[in-house]
Amino acid sequence: MTAATASPGADPLLKLRSEFPVLEQSVYMVSHSLGAMPRAAEAAMAEFGTLWRERSITAWEPWLAEVDLAAARLGRIFGAPAGSVIMLPNVSTVMAVLASCLDYSGKRNRVVYSEMEFPSVSYVWQAEARRGADVVVVPAQDGGRRADAAALCAAIDERTMIVPLSQVMFRYSYIPDVAAIVRRAHEVGALVVLDMYQSVGVLPVDVTALGVDFACGGSVKWLCGGPGAGYLYVRPDHLTEFAPRVTGWFGHHHPFAFSMPAQEYAANMWRYLGGTPVIAAMYQARAGAEIVGALPAAAIRAKSLRQTQRVIDRVEREGFTLNSPRDEVHRGGTVVFDFAGADKVAAALNQAKFYCDHRPGAGIRMSPHFYTSDGECDSFMDEVVRLRDSGAGASAAGAGSYGGSAP
Repeated sequence: MTAATASPGADPLLKLRSEFPVLEQSVYMVSHSLGAMPRAAEAAMAEFGTLWRERSITAWEPWLAEVDLAAARLGRIFGAPAGSVIMLPNVSTVMAVLASCLDYSGKRNRVVYSEMEFPSVSYVWQAEARRGADVVVVPAQDGGRRADAAALCAAIDERTMIVPLSQVMFRYSYIPDVAAIVRRAHEVGALVVLDMYQSVGVLPVDVTALGVDFACGGSVKWLCGGPGAGYLYVRPDHLTEFAPRVTGWFGHHHPFAFSMPAQEYAANMWRYLGGTPVIAAMYQARAGAEIVGALPAAAIRAKSLRQTQRVIDRVEREGFTLNSPRDEVHRGGTVVFDFAGADKVAAALNQAKFYCDHRPGAGIRMSPHFYTSDGECDSFMDEVVRLRDSGAGASAAGAGSYGGSAP
């Protein structure tokens, strides 16, 4: 295992390596699934615990304030206007809340999305068929690796109510033509919910410029915030237009009045919150959002493109099958490649603290991030080749290919 070989002077983003202790003892290439834990996250979590221990019920004052603070930190990263973001536990919950806002009883009852969307997103929208939704799943192109914008646009018509769309597709790190799809959806009066889980933190994102109706994501990946701190953006002109059927007491305009029996929705983003918020996760995610939010998104993207190209060049020299895009326009932050025994090699890599993950039908997924050195990209690939050539991956078969990381 090699340490960073580029100096912070040559790569200013490497100055932040000291904020992530795990980088001192590993080669960390799994930020697409679980971002490295910032040193300051422990102090923030301790702050949550201290408030609980010392303030008991009165801890709810700072805890509830943290809901809006966490939302504002994230919103600034992706260009959301003040007051247009709320925290929710995960994207599955976000999609369920949004789906519950819709009425499929009319002619406009169609949900259109690519088969490359994340499975839990599909599960939520498929379940809406029970309430009358006509769910259309558009086949992927290029052997399942590409979500073709033309095919999606062709499927979106005057019957379409909503289009769930990932800005970066999770399995192969493919970027579709979001602008074209949003433009087509809006031409026919359909809504778009943009899943930014695999984009925010590694790509420049501006929801206002994109004009999407809704957007969502989470903190566990490129934002280095751990699980449980998901978010929902609602375009300001839509804010009070919808009344979620999936709701709870914190969606009420005065939750501590405990009024019954019907919901009286808050006039702000809290109307989408529902039940008791996951406060601890917001403290946990604070440090990552602050670090990433202070960095130029364009610099992160430029470095990501340079380093992923470095890895792609090596993948092709070694004769591995590249399953993620070569071209920069469609390439997210992850390189996906495959070869015989890749699942076992991935398990062996994780045992040796060369962190990555593996997906069936896709292969090894690895991602440099702003804190990664060029030398680490090289040493990771050296280890892949060593394990493949030595057959050492076979001894890790019992460890599984999942690698202990999130989707």
